[in-house]
Amino acid sequence: MEGRKGTAKLNELREIERQVQERWAREKVFEMDAPPIGSEEAKKDKFLACFPYPYMNGRLHLGHTFSLSKCEFAIGYQRLRGKRCLFPFGLHCTGMPIKACADKLKREMEEFGYPPRFPADTGDKPKDSDRDSEPIIKDKSKGKKSKLVAKTGTAKYQWQIMQSLGLSDAEIVPFADPHHWLTYFPQLCKKDLIDMGLKVDWRRTFITTDVNPYYDSFVRWQFLKLKERGKIQFGKRYTIYSPKDGQPCMDHDRSTGEGVGPQEYTLIKMKAVEPYPEKLRSLQGKPVYLVAATLRPETMYGQTNCWVRPDMRYIAMAVVTGEVFVCTRRAAKNMSYQGFTAENGKVEVLLELVGQDIIGMALSAPLTSYQVIYTLPMLNVKEEKGTGIVTSVPSDAPDDFAALRDLKKKQPFREKYGIKDEMVLPFDPVPIIEVPGFGNLSAVTVCDQLKIQSQNDKDKLQDAKERVYLKGFYEGVMLVGEEKGKKVQDVKKSVQKKMVDKKEAVIYMEPEKQVISRSADECVVALCDQWYLDYGEPLWKAHTKESLSRVNTFLDEVRKNFDATMDWLHEHACSRSFGLGTKIPWDPQYVIEALSDSTIYMAFYTVAHLLQGGVFDGSGKSPLNISPDQMTPDVWDYIFFSQAPLPNTDIPIDSLQYMKREFEYWYPVDLRVSGKDLVPNHLTYYLYNHCAIWPDDSSKWPKAIRANGHLLLNSEKMSKSTGNFLSLSQALETFSADGMRFSLADAGDSVEDANFVESMADAGILRLYTYLEWVKEMLSEKDTMRTGPVDSFNDQVFISEMNRGIVDSQQHYEKMMFKEALKSGFYEFQAVRDKYREMTMGDMHRDLVLRFMECQTLLLSPICPHICEHVWGLLGKSNTIVNATWPVAGAVDNLLLRSSQYLMDAAHEFRVRLKAIMQPGKGKKAAAPPQKPTHAVVWVAKTYPPWQTTVLTTLKELHEANNGIPDNKVIAVALKDKPELKKYMKKVMPFVQVLKENVEKHGLNALNLTMDFDEAAILEGSVKYLTSTLELDDLEVCYSSEGEEKIREECCPGKPYIVYTTQVRIKERRKSERSVVQASLTLSTLHR
Repeated sequence: MEGRKGTAKLNELREIERQVQERWAREKVFEMDAPPIGSEEAKKDKFLACFPYPYMNGRLHLGHTFSLSKCEFAIGYQRLRGKRCLFPFGLHCTGMPIKACADKLKREMEEFGYPPRFPADTGDKPKDSDRDSEPIIKDKSKGKKSKLVAKTGTAKYQWQIMQSLGLSDAEIVPFADPHHWLTYFPQLCKKDLIDMGLKVDWRRTFITTDVNPYYDSFVRWQFLKLKERGKIQFGKRYTIYSPKDGQPCMDHDRSTGEGVGPQEYTLIKMKAVEPYPEKLRSLQGKPVYLVAATLRPETMYGQTNCWVRPDMRYIAMAVVTGEVFVCTRRAAKNMSYQGFTAENGKVEVLLELVGQDIIGMALSAPLTSYQVIYTLPMLNVKEEKGTGIVTSVPSDAPDDFAALRDLKKKQPFREKYGIKDEMVLPFDPVPIIEVPGFGNLSAVTVCDQLKIQSQNDKDKLQDAKERVYLKGFYEGVMLVGEEKGKKVQDVKKSVQKKMVDKKEAVIYMEPEKQVISRSADECVVALCDQWYLDYGEPLWKAHTKESLSRVNTFLDEVRKNFDATMDWLHEHACSRSFGLGTKIPWDPQYVIEALSDSTIYMAFYTVAHLLQGGVFDGSGKSPLNISPDQMTPDVWDYIFFSQAPLPNTDIPIDSLQYMKREFEYWYPVDLRVSGKDLVPNHLTYYLYNHCAIWPDDSSKWPKAIRANGHLLLNSEKMSKSTGNFLSLSQALETFSADGMRFSLADAGDSVEDANFVESMADAGILRLYTYLEWVKEMLSEKDTMRTGPVDSFNDQVFISEMNRGIVDSQQHYEKMMFKEALKSGFYEFQAVRDKYREMTMGDMHRDLVLRFMECQTLLLSPICPHICEHVWGLLGKSNTIVNATWPVAGAVDNLLLRSSQYLMDAAHEFRVRLKAIMQPGKGKKAAAPPQKPTHAVVWVAKTYPPWQTTVLTTLKELHEANNGIPDNKVIAVALKDKPELKKYMKKVMPFVQVLKENVEKHGLNALNLTMDFDEAAILEGSVKYLTSTLELDDLEVCYSSEGEEKIREECCPGKPYIVYTTQVRIKERRKSERSVVQASLTLSTLHR
C-alpha cells in the first residue's frame, strides 16, 4: 500500500483479533451438534449454510473471500436471531488440476534440471483469435470466464508459479507428488480462514478423493443410488476432450475455455466434379468432397460458390466411408475423434494442399439451384474456425455478397488467381428467405444501406452481419424448397436431417471457442465412451424445476440464469480416465470427475465429525469407532433416508441413530452461497442431484441460493500479471480481518461485479478504530452524564432513530444485502449518534449512550465480529457476542422523526441564509463587510397563502382524477383561469414543480394544507440549539400572520422564514458611546 503513514491502529486491531480468536477457539463457540430431542435447544430454529469447497491448488484469494463472506455474514446475523447455526467448510481436491500441476513440475525437473534453468522468455504472447466475429445462434447460457492468467500472472512454468507463492526450490520439489498438495494447502486454507474469523465448525472439514476413505465411501454410495435410479447412462457422447490427457476435459480441468461446450455444425459435402485439378489427379476415381461447416444448413438453397483462402494449408484426408474430405488439418484432427477416420485420433493424410491448388475447381453442392459452382478466393477465411472451406450464400451473408461483388467488378483480381469469367459472372444472389425490413436479398439490402464498397470494409461488414444474421434466423420466412412459408428457425433441423439422410451432409462438432487443458493441450470435441448424468431426462428436469421454484434466489436475474441453464442442459460426462477422485463403483477404470462428486456433499458434513474427528483425510481415530469399510451402502441409506430399514451391520445402533439424528436435524441446506459463474454448472447440478437422491422428500431439497458477482480490486479485474491481486493472507496482513470484512461488505451486493477499494479499506480501519476509542471515552465519562427521565424531544428522537436503524438493518440482513446493512447499521447509525450529540450540545443521556453502544456493536458484529467482541467486553458483557441476541426495536414514531427532520432542514436553511447575507455586496469597492447578525426572528406559517392553497387544492383534485399527478401542460390548463392566481402567475409553475418533487419524496402528505406537527413548538423547544449553531444572542419564533406582507408571502407550512438583525450589545454600545465623546472633544479643540 502506498501512502500509509503508520500501522499503530492496524496493529492494535490485529492484536484484538488474535485475542478474540483465541477465546473463540478455547470456548469452541462454533462447534455445533444436533441437540437432544425434546430439549430447549431443539426448539430453536437451525440454520445450515455453506460455500462451495475451494480447490486446493493454492491459497485463497480475495475473490474467494468475497463470495464466502456472504455466507459468513449470514451466519453471524442468524446466530443473533437465536438460531443454532452450522457453517461447515470442505476442501476440494478431485479432478485434474492438482495432478496436472504435479506432472508439470515433474516434467520441468526432467527437462530443465534441479533447480530448473528455463530458457529466456521471448515475451511472445498468443494472438487473440477473432473466432467470435460471427454472430452465433445459441441455445445455451454459459459462463465465459477464464482464470489462468489471473491466477498465474506472468509465470510461464509451473515452477515459477510455485515460486510466486513464496516457496523455495527445496519446498517445491515434493509438489511433484500430487498427494503432497493434499496435505500442504488445506492447512494453509484453514489458517487463513481462522485468521479471518470464519465461524466454521472445523471438526466437519474434510478433503475429497479416495485419499479420504470416508468421503470416498459416501461418493460411491451416491453414484450407486444415481445408477440404481436410472440417472446415469453409458454411451458415446460429444464432449470436450484432451488428446494429450486421453480423456474428457471438464471445466475444472481447463486453463482457458471454462464454460465452453461442443458446437454443432452441419458439414456440407460439396462433391468435386471430374476432371480434378492437377494437384488432385492422384485421387481421380475417388469421391472427393470439399467440406464446409455451417450453422445455417437451411441457407444452402442459396449457394453460388465456395470460398477458400489462397495461402491456407489444407489436406485431403481418408474417411472411413471410403470418401476423401478436403479441409484444414485442425478440422481433420477434430473429425478423427468423432468417428470419421478408421483409427480414433489418427488422420490418414492423402495429400497436402494450399488453397491456390483448388481455386477454380468445379463442385456439385446440395440444395443449390446451380448445377455446378466453383471454388473462389476469399482472403479473410479463418483457419481456427470451421474447416477452412466456406460455402457462399450472398443473398443472406454480407461477407459473401461483398466478396462475390469484388470478383465480379475486378477483372485483375480474377486474373491474379486464374479465375475465368464463367466461374463468377453468371452467379447472382438467389432469393431464399424473406426478412422483415430487408426483403428477400437481405445481404444485398444491408450492404447498400451501409454503403459497403468491398470486402475490406470490415467494420461495416460486421455491423451488417449483426443487423441481418439473427433477424434472418428468428424472423425470416423460407421462400423455397419443401420448407417454403415456414419460419427459418423452425426448419433448421429438418433441412439438416434431409441432407444427412441423403448423405449430402454429416454432423460435425468442434469447441465453441479454444479450450486449453491444464496440461497445456488444445482440446477437441470427441465422441467418447463415457458414463454421463442424463440431466436432459424430462421427468428429472421437471422435478428439478419444481425444486427451483421453491428456492429463494434473492435476485430475479439468478433465477433466470437457472431457468436458462435448465433449458439447454442435457448430458454431463461424469467419468474420466485418470486424475484424483473416487473410482466409479461398478466400473473402476474410470474416476468420477470434479463437478459430479460435489453435488450432495453437504449431507456428508452432517456426520463427518463423527467419522473423521477433525482429521481432514479421515486417517485419525473415529469418535464413534467406525471404520470406513463399515460405511456400507445400507448404512448410508439408513442415515440419509427416513424410511430406510436398520442395516445389517456391527455398528452399534446408538451410533447409527446418532448419525441419523445429526442428518435429520441439520438438513436441508438453508443457504448456499457462490459466485454467479457456478449457476450454469455446479449449482444447477446441486439441485438436480438433491432431487435424484431425495425424490420423494422435498424437505431435504435446498432452500436458498445466493449468487454474487465477481470482485474487482480498485475498479480493475484482479490479475497477478498486472500486480492487481490480493491473496486472503495478504489482505489480512494489510487491512486486518475486520478492516477487510468491512470493505468486503461495502463492495457490493448484486450479481454485477463488486469493487474492493484499498483506500476505502484503510478508511474502514480508521472508522473502526475511531468507534473503539469513542466507546472507551464514553465509558470513562459515563458517571458525569445526564441521568433521569428520557423524555426530551431530542432523547425521544434518538430512541426512535435507533429503533428505525435496527429495523432497517434487520431487513437488509434478511435479504443478504450487506452493503445496505452496513449503511443502515453503521454509517447511518453513527450519523444518528452524531446528530444527537449535536442537538443536545454534548448533554447526552447516559442510558441512551449505553443503549446506542450496545445496539451499534450488535448491528455491526456479523460483519466485524472481532472489534465488536472486544467492545462487548468493555460494555461489561461476560458472554461472547456471537451468542448474543439481536436488539429488540421499540416503536418507531414517524411523526417524531418527520418533526426532527423538519428541524434539521430548517437549521440548514437558516445557515445557508446566514452565509448569504454575510457575503460582501458585488460591485462595491472597498465596501465594509456586513455586520454579523446577533438576533433573529423565525416566522412560521399556520396555513399557505391563498394563491398557494388554490394550487395545492387543484393538484389534489387532478391527482384523484388522473390516478396520479399529470404532466405540466394539464396542470397549467387547470390553473390558468383561476382569478386568485393572476397576480402570481410567474410563481405558480415553479411552486408546482416544488410540490411535485415533494410528492415524489414524501407522498401525498406533501399536498396537505397544514403540517401534522406543531412547527412553532418544535422551534421554540430548540431555541438553545438554534442560537448556538447560528451563533446568535437570541432567537424568537413568531407566526407569519403577524408579519409584513413579504413575510406572509415567503412563509408557508413546513418552510419557516428567518429574518436576521444586528443589535449592538451593551458592552459594544458603551464602548461606541465613549468613542463618540472622545471624537466630540477632539473636534471642539480643533474648532477653537
